[in-house]
Amino acid sequence: MFAKNFSSLKSSITSFDLKFTSLFNQRQVDKLQKCHEQSCCNFSLSQRHLQTSEELIMEEYGEPQLVVKKRSVELPSLKPGEILVRVLASPINPSDINTIQGMYAVKPDLPCILGNEAVAEVIQVESPSGSLEVGNWVIPSYNAWGTWRSHAIAESSDFIKLPSGMDRAAAATLAVNPTTAYRMLRDFVDLKPGDTIIQNAANSAVGRNVIQLCSHYGYKSINVVRDRPTIAELKKELTDLGADVVVTERELRTDRKIRQMDKPALALNCVSGKSATELLRHVQDGGVLVTYGGMARQPVTVPVGSLIFNDVRLRGYWQTRWNLNPDNQSARQEMLNDLCELFKQGKLTPPPYKFVHFSDYQTALKDAMPAEGQVGAKQILVFD
Repeated sequence: MFAKNFSSLKSSITSFDLKFTSLFNQRQVDKLQKCHEQSCCNFSLSQRHLQTSEELIMEEYGEPQLVVKKRSVELPSLKPGEILVRVLASPINPSDINTIQGMYAVKPDLPCILGNEAVAEVIQVESPSGSLEVGNWVIPSYNAWGTWRSHAIAESSDFIKLPSGMDRAAAATLAVNPTTAYRMLRDFVDLKPGDTIIQNAANSAVGRNVIQLCSHYGYKSINVVRDRPTIAELKKELTDLGADVVVTERELRTDRKIRQMDKPALALNCVSGKSATELLRHVQDGGVLVTYGGMARQPVTVPVGSLIFNDVRLRGYWQTRWNLNPDNQSARQEMLNDLCELFKQGKLTPPPYKFVHFSDYQTALKDAMPAEGQVGAKQILVFD
């Protein structure tokens, strides 16, 4: 009843596309269309060009190294209320790879500029331009902005201003993984200091943020990772981040320290398949399993006993959907302020990453797709 054939995912995504489109309000749709027109149309040679933008685009879905292309576009003069930004850094996330492959829940109109996350610097403003000034660091205020480019013209309302003093890698990777970890720890269970959570894929970008946030808030974390030749080094690395327990999937049932801890009230599942089933075996009565990923490409299978006798609850989480809810905008700003402060204090750190020059994007795309079950360094595109 609870397991779905993974082969049906493609058809279900098509159905979901129609539902998801309705989540965009007209203002966001207009912004996306404006952004698309700005980059795709041919500008008159009589216009005074201010800047050439290097962009990564795709015109068809497929394997990233085959369909992602680089192009140059000359940008026109700014209009009143517009700003010119230069992108400082933009990561390659798993969702970007899935989008290129046509496997993500939302499929952009083609051709499109790729990339969903970045930090940019305002380098020119055309008055009136809102509260932004030259030199401000900003992140896109909505999803699918098209961040894999060197420069862009947009309205000031298309961005969220960041506080000064942010690390470039932290700012570039702020909007997706730290926010996902933050919301999952806050929105499903009323956790108190001393409560326990359990998660798989603990060495992923979200998992590392979960560990650090749990340490900051006083929650205990049980962290499950896949076995590997370097498991001792990985366990030390995650423990140094603040993890209370780090175990392999094989060790999960037998670890003595886990048996001495309170059962987790919250389980965070990024893997699905058998790994999710194992998490459920440890959740306390009335606990919640939140699924936010499916790395194993297998369905979540729930033991009947977990539902009947333990009354566990199953939930899903997608940061994009949360961002689109107009009722969440105040909470979103509060969340970003909290996370920025934690990064500035050193209580949050970016995942292992590697800056890759934009011209070497093919290597970055290749390295962003490590072997199944492995988590490599986050590839972050830069222009200097």
